[in-house]
Amino acid sequence: MIDLVWDMETGDPDDFLTLLLLLGHPAVRLKAVTITPGSATQVGLVRRALSWFGRDDLPVGAFDLDHPKECVSGWHTEAYGPIEPSRDALPGPELLRRVCDASTTLLTGAPPKNLGGALAAPGFVVGRWVAQGGFAGEGVVPRERQLPKFAGRTTCPTFNLNGAPKAVLAALAHPGIGERRFVSKNVCHGVVYDRALHAVVGERKAGSRSLELVWQGMERYLRDHEDGKAFHDPLAACCAIDPEVAEWAEVEVYREKGEWGARLAPGSGTWIIVGYDHARFVEVLTARS
Repeated sequence: MIDLVWDMETGDPDDFLTLLLLLGHPAVRLKAVTITPGSATQVGLVRRALSWFGRDDLPVGAFDLDHPKECVSGWHTEAYGPIEPSRDALPGPELLRRVCDASTTLLTGAPPKNLGGALAAPGFVVGRWVAQGGFAGEGVVPRERQLPKFAGRTTCPTFNLNGAPKAVLAALAHPGIGERRFVSKNVCHGVVYDRALHAVVGERKAGSRSLELVWQGMERYLRDHEDGKAFHDPLAACCAIDPEVAEWAEVEVYREKGEWGARLAPGSGTWIIVGYDHARFVEVLTARS
């Protein structure tokens, strides 16, 4: 099992579905959840999910508990019902400093503001940072494997990294982070939860609270989106659980004119995804205890 901390947002279904998967995954020991920006409604949403798994004891962190907007998409209530706001959360950066250590994986599916805050104090250590975000393009991903919309590009804007660029650059340079892995959009944009994957989850969900809840949420989503849902954060989670889900290149991640790129750099300790094994991804995604 891996000790894991999940840093999330709730503007998109991906992050909440990832939380549900992590809470019941047989290979994960979830230590804490941090939220960006961390409104009371977001905290209430996360607290409700924890209660479904009997994990009311799990610490929750918020970057800005007084954020003026709810920052929760309508899908969350359509799929799972009304949300009761909660202020039962610690400051996110403080919580990361408390729970992260050399044997912990920090998985970020949001702009890493909580991580940036944690880095501001001396002595922060985490064994591995797995970030959903970044871009690997020309020179890193072979041309024949690049998604058509990214073909030939070396840099591209990415939402999570551009949401906290100073924090990302600080994390790339920080000596207390043992290993860095980026699940980039030139691969994850090709991973879709469609009707075929929904059928697989439906077949395997019996006896798994996680898969039952994921199936419930995606059943609601697919009613309005027959083409399916890009599954960025669940792919990142599966890569954190089992790095062999992905093919990696060791790189230097850089920012240029508001866009992110990667160049090959053996020995950097920073890796980015350049391909993935779909069958292995599905096996890790649907694993049951």
